[in-house]
Amino acid sequence: MGFSQSQVIVHLQVWKHGKNYTAANLLGYNHPMTGYKFFHPTEVRYGDLDPQGHVNNAKYLTYFEQARVYYLIQLGLFSKDQSFMEVGVIIADIHIAFHTTTHYGDPIKVGVKITKIGNKSLTVEQCVMHADTGKVMASGTVIMVTFDYEGSKTIAVPDEWRKKISEFEGL
Repeated sequence: MGFSQSQVIVHLQVWKHGKNYTAANLLGYNHPMTGYKFFHPTEVRYGDLDPQGHVNNAKYLTYFEQARVYYLIQLGLFSKDQSFMEVGVIIADIHIAFHTTTHYGDPIKVGVKITKIGNKSLTVEQCVMHADTGKVMASGTVIMVTFDYEGSKTIAVPDEWRKKISEFEGL
């Protein structure tokens, strides 16, 4: 059984100058994330935990997804009474870096920001952070492609979306 670099970083600790540091701290991974104008508070549920007692890595995908949906609602690009078939986006790619473990009872929030609007895609930066300290638990990049579910094909990012996202994010 192998470990990814992020799993090793989370668990490795170093003794330096009389203090105990995680490798993530030494590499600068736990700096506060800035530039987020939207956060969604999220609860760590007991069922999110793995046998090691911290949040299972797959649950971060759910945290990211929930926050993205509320981001779209905030910008007026989706409403709670719409069908998800009408949202017009599909995930093309996701990368997540795990910086430190998250545990049951940790107050967390998920940041969402769109950093690039392509012809048919949106680049979304996200992070899960401790709501009180700002310590980043995980961060990631998501590529969403605008999609016509009826026609089963990609489509150009609608002008209304470009306008609302650009205004909100200052792009």
